[in-house]
Amino acid sequence: MDHFADRLRAAPQSRLQRGAAAEALALARELALRAQRLDEPDSPPREMPDAGMFAAADQIMVAGNDLAVALRSEDELVEAVGLVEEAQKRAGV
Repeated sequence: MDHFADRLRAAPQSRLQRGAAAEALALARELALRAQRLDEPDSPPREMPDAGMFAAADQIMVAGNDLAVALRSEDELVEAVGLVEEAQKRAGV
């Protein structure tokens, strides 16, 4: 997660515009949703807002850290790490 966020911060604007930022936002939203489901299973999910392409790295870090605190098993951790790795590949950073 840290590596992906760092790569996004270092990426040129053109790369962010070509889809890296959208991929990062999608990941942040998924991580946030998973954290909400663990923390508040009976509450309706809230969607992380689009704060712009330059905030995508920070959104990943916030959502990822929230999920890390909420995780209850090693299997959940492995799955979350896989999501991050796949998103980074798709983002091309």
